[in-house]
Amino acid sequence: MKRIVVIGSTNTDMVIKAARIPAPGETILGGRFLMNAGGKGANQAVAAARLGGDVLFVAKVGDDLFGREAKALFAKEGIRTEYVLTDKSEPSGVALIMVDAKGENCISVASGANGTLSPGDLEAARGEIAEAGLVLMQLETPVETVLCAAQWAADKGVPVVLNPAPARELPEALFRCLDCITPNESEAELLTGIKVTDVTSAEAAAKALCAKGVKRVVLTLGSKGAFVYSDGKGAPVPACKVQAVDTTAAGDVFNGALAVALTEGCPLAEAVKFAARAAAISVTRMGAQASAPRREELVHEFVSAIVHE
Repeated sequence: MKRIVVIGSTNTDMVIKAARIPAPGETILGGRFLMNAGGKGANQAVAAARLGGDVLFVAKVGDDLFGREAKALFAKEGIRTEYVLTDKSEPSGVALIMVDAKGENCISVASGANGTLSPGDLEAARGEIAEAGLVLMQLETPVETVLCAAQWAADKGVPVVLNPAPARELPEALFRCLDCITPNESEAELLTGIKVTDVTSAEAAAKALCAKGVKRVVLTLGSKGAFVYSDGKGAPVPACKVQAVDTTAAGDVFNGALAVALTEGCPLAEAVKFAARAAAISVTRMGAQASAPRREELVHEFVSAIVHE
């Protein structure tokens, strides 16, 4: 089995689910509180591991309870943790999340140790990156660290998948290192200047990303599915219709699942269908990592989650 090296963030999510997300200055009573393991990198690593991936995680936590609990959880999920470093001066990352009755959310993150993961911190894992089947990254750690890892991987012919979230401007050199990029509509618009509203605009954005040097594009469209662009051809992939409870980590589950399918040799379109099924199950559950399905659930759990009209 080809190893997936995930480089990214780990947070503790503090979640309140209420009827709606409060307006500025407003207090809403009666919400339900949950505390979950989160962070885009950690979410994607856990999702990949639960779906059968051989996962090594590179990250940084604080020297605190949240950091120690995170490392213990990763080990329990079967993820290699020897490159999860500890920062003695910064706390572990924390995210405050509001979720409304429709499952939509708003999130504020205090990055803590995630923000200090430097290119130098990657040096010990350089051999693992060079021998990986795939490197998966996001943007909750410094961009220079993401670029460094991408360049090392690309130099060795290792495919790099970037989930460009949270949205931010990226150096042109990074695009040329990417085998695949997986933006949502707003991220694609920031990176290309093209507002994605339909299949035509999705294809235009995908072409613009490929013009920057990216080999393949998977543009995620939420409840509308995804748009896949590869080898000069694009095609929509429909969403799986389910009753959403919490969309918090849907994109992370999608990316973790996509990485697993790609390392197993699936063609891109089939890998996206696999990822969409995993993400569909995740939105029917509360929490970030807690919502990630296991491999066997993609059959019977998926069927029971489908909304029949």
